[in-house]
Amino acid sequence: AWHEKGLQQTDPIDLILFADTGGERPGTYDYIERMQVWLAERGFPPITIVRKGGRQETLEENCLRLSMLPSLAYGFKGCSLKYKVEAQEKFLNSHPTAKAWWARGQLVTKMIGYEHRENRRWSRAKRFDAKYEYEFPLVDWEWNKAECQAAILRAGLPLPGKSSCFFCPASTLPEIRQLRDEHPVLFQRALAMEANAKLT
Repeated sequence: AWHEKGLQQTDPIDLILFADTGGERPGTYDYIERMQVWLAERGFPPITIVRKGGRQETLEENCLRLSMLPSLAYGFKGCSLKYKVEAQEKFLNSHPTAKAWWARGQLVTKMIGYEHRENRRWSRAKRFDAKYEYEFPLVDWEWNKAECQAAILRAGLPLPGKSSCFFCPASTLPEIRQLRDEHPVLFQRALAMEANAKLT
């Protein structure tokens, strides 16, 4: 949509971040490679892949080491915070352009892709903090999933599949069956994580 609306010429995006848990479904990694080419051909910056700092391990390795499941299984959202939000924060905290912007007392604009119908999420989301101004372009344009899919197809790209870890506790039964049928090795790794977890 940013390309289609001509906004990269008037309000260019400087960074596109993808926080990698190390356990995304294979289709997501394939799609990133396709997007890298598409972005370069249209004057966008490449996707920068960021990962959790500190102990260098994937979310899967973390769960196996601690004999647990992803925090969503226990009613928390710690994996998203640690492996998505914090990974991006750490990267930006040391990024020269962001640091220069903050040194001048200015906020960095961070865009988040909530769709318009996710009003429960975006209506409660903060718009400013000490470092960022948050924008929700899809909300402003009143775009939902259907409008996003149509724009992706107009851009000549295939529709991406759902982006999530292959062992995510929020997986639906059809997604679990698809993982079993299309990626049996990953399916067995998810089962091994479950078997290894101490659920007490």
